[in-house]
Amino acid sequence: MNVCASFALFVVVNSQKGLVHYFKSQFLDKTFKGLYTPNGFDLALLIPYFVVMVILAGYGIHRYVLVYMYYRNRRNRTIEPSSIFAELPRITIQLPIYNEQYVIERLVESICKLDYPKDKLDIQVLDDSTDETVTVARGAVERYAALGHPITYIHRTNRAGFKAGALQNGLLTAKGELIAIFDADFVPPEDWLMRVVHHFNDPEIGMVQTRWTHLNRNYSFLTEVEAILLDGHFVLEHGGRSRSQVFFNFNGTAGMWRRQAIADAGGWEHDTLTEDTDLSYRAQLAGWKFKYLQDVECPAELPIEMTAFKTQQARWAKGLVQTGKKILPKVFRSKAPFRVKVEAFYHLSANLSYPLMIVLSTLLMPAMIIRSFGGWFQMLVIDLPLFLASTFSISSFYLVSQKELFPRRWPRTFLYLPFLMALGIGLTLTNTRAVIEALLGIKSAFKRTPKYRVESKDDKALGQKYRRRLGLVPWLELLVGTYFIGMCAYAFSSGNYWTIPFLLLFVLGYWYTGLMSLLQGRFEGRTEPREAHTKPFPVGV
Repeated sequence: MNVCASFALFVVVNSQKGLVHYFKSQFLDKTFKGLYTPNGFDLALLIPYFVVMVILAGYGIHRYVLVYMYYRNRRNRTIEPSSIFAELPRITIQLPIYNEQYVIERLVESICKLDYPKDKLDIQVLDDSTDETVTVARGAVERYAALGHPITYIHRTNRAGFKAGALQNGLLTAKGELIAIFDADFVPPEDWLMRVVHHFNDPEIGMVQTRWTHLNRNYSFLTEVEAILLDGHFVLEHGGRSRSQVFFNFNGTAGMWRRQAIADAGGWEHDTLTEDTDLSYRAQLAGWKFKYLQDVECPAELPIEMTAFKTQQARWAKGLVQTGKKILPKVFRSKAPFRVKVEAFYHLSANLSYPLMIVLSTLLMPAMIIRSFGGWFQMLVIDLPLFLASTFSISSFYLVSQKELFPRRWPRTFLYLPFLMALGIGLTLTNTRAVIEALLGIKSAFKRTPKYRVESKDDKALGQKYRRRLGLVPWLELLVGTYFIGMCAYAFSSGNYWTIPFLLLFVLGYWYTGLMSLLQGRFEGRTEPREAHTKPFPVGV
């Protein structure tokens, strides 16, 4: 989800107000009169500048399309199953984990509370851990197995294929015809299985995805913004695509698969970092249909640290580009309708806008220097349409999602919009590197997002061993933010005052992500691993 790409278009267009006038008066008019030889240096800057802006405008307009798809097909919203099973099918629940000592017991406890006949259920804890999680997870499984729950512990020592490898390995001993999957930080409600399973009474359904909600939405300003970002994805992207009957993806957790659909798609593969999206497209190309249940919620933790959030976003950005390289040729060659192919392209290529943002940022200062000011006519013809195609697309996208979820308190989202845009801008460096690695075919390990069982403002994030090294990226983010301060100064000196507030969002975005990365953990209380997550289990569960 690139929230800054189309927004930046408005900033740069207004930062070089009159560029079209300059190009016309200095190149087109004089060239046709035979009085002007184009300045090659200027054209070398302006042509790629316009190309990048047009591409970003396309992705901005696509956000409007998703909103339109969501409302245009509101009658296709899935709520209740068309029929129910006379006899419930057997379900295998897979819990893939890797170094999750702070949340594994909460996960196992919530899974064992699910309302479903025990003789129709088996639970697999698929543990690839290399730390104390092994002891904690094995102990949790043994205690709940002793209480009569159908749960088993499977530990791998080689972590081959990462999460995809663990899931595929679990299928070797899975007993269910349906497979439910939950990541370590999820806490499904007791009725989750019963609300989902009957949708599979339709033999054409291969996967059902439910909506993520957030245990720690109010923990910090960062988690509030993250929640809005994810809400936009789960309401308008999933909602719009599923209602319009185009391809959409399983999100790796809080969903259920028909085992035959996994097999028909070729099984789990680990050549991308978004194995869930990869399998989703292969299954839909094989003819299976997916359902999205917006009204069925599954709570989970949001990353509470900036580096964890950036790691998650970079993994998703890289994985989607990898999946696009792998899957889009198959989609284009398939017999799928043209509208399905177009939506698949926008979905899987959206993160290409991050490196385009870098190009745009690099060209911005030279373009401001060589430009001349235009009049109101040029602004109405060029600036206003691009403004509507970019800035409003982001605003409407996230405002609509909040209005759908919170009809009474959605106006407070206006307060978060500038920071939401700034955070999207601040992710540009991290995600650009991820996208370039994907384009160049550079492989990398599946980097998990640390979870600390932080659910309220009273909880402390402990377990610094899970934090990643910062490297040079935060310092580069601070440097780029300073570069935009220089651009603000130039805009002020040239009298282009009304672009300064927008340029300051770039400063805020880069400085916020950089400083939050460098300062994470500085203000926390205790630093020892928390013992509360190995608390005794309740008797009689």
